[in-house]
Amino acid sequence: MRVGVAAAWRALAAREAATRTGRRAVHRLGLGLLLGLGLLPAALADIVLRDDRGRELRWPAPPVRIVSLLPSLTEGVCALGACARLVGTDRYADWPAEVRALPKLGGLEDPQLEAVVALRPEVVLAAPSTRVTERLEALGLKVLVLESQTHADVRRALGVLGRLLDREAEAARTWAAIEADLRRAAARVPAARRGQRVYFEVESAPYAAGAGSFIGETLARLGLGNVVPAELGPFPRLNPEYLVRAQPDIVMAVRREVEAMPRRPGWQHLRALQTGATCGFEPARYELLVRPGPRLGEAALLLADCLAGLPPPAGGAR
Repeated sequence: MRVGVAAAWRALAAREAATRTGRRAVHRLGLGLLLGLGLLPAALADIVLRDDRGRELRWPAPPVRIVSLLPSLTEGVCALGACARLVGTDRYADWPAEVRALPKLGGLEDPQLEAVVALRPEVVLAAPSTRVTERLEALGLKVLVLESQTHADVRRALGVLGRLLDREAEAARTWAAIEADLRRAAARVPAARRGQRVYFEVESAPYAAGAGSFIGETLARLGLGNVVPAELGPFPRLNPEYLVRAQPDIVMAVRREVEAMPRRPGWQHLRALQTGATCGFEPARYELLVRPGPRLGEAALLLADCLAGLPPPAGGAR
């Protein structure tokens, strides 16, 4: 039985390899024809990209087997209509729904090296902080490292993925849709809330999204301030007393933490908690807010909807 299964697996692998070889042969034949007709410069025959390490990578054709080790990059691939090319993701990738059934390969701190290699990806998408990048490359895999910390990063990553996947038009449309959603979201924010200072909690330690984070950039696009200045870093850990002294006008966090905040020492004195100027999000919606990726516009609309539903501030905006 084992011999039969092994033989069947080898036959399946051989057919897949033949299919991929045939696909690439057709691709090269088409490129050769265009080159022969003078319709395609020779330099464009391969896909050549430079990642956020400055490393140049080359593919003879758009890859059809992709491993993504960052949820935002997984979402980017799917936003460009290439979800079917994914063969594995990190453990946290859960959007869109079809990626939940893919093999899960650990996280930033503990990616499963052998499992990644076993999937035979033509490219591995990773963050600069992914720990096994050099080891994957030593095993012969191509690792495309892309940063996703700011709005500009998201736009650039979409553009790089668009060129890699032959989906450049989709990448442009995706970013245009994000910008349109950001404008619509800004228009929904009540005038009385504009300029108010927000505390956005990313972890109960507490860690906050500062003005220099992608969340801070979204808040700024909505016309809001941030209780955490950019010089403290994108996601600083704060002394709890800092918030009591700073007195944010609006508090945002996952719902369970908003409900627990009045029980934190001293936090019952936060006026935002006393007046109900809080946005508590269900976990799935909160995950949307803390991922920099193609759903930035959707996240902005979610924030704007909460702000529009808050009670009017006493005495107007500060």
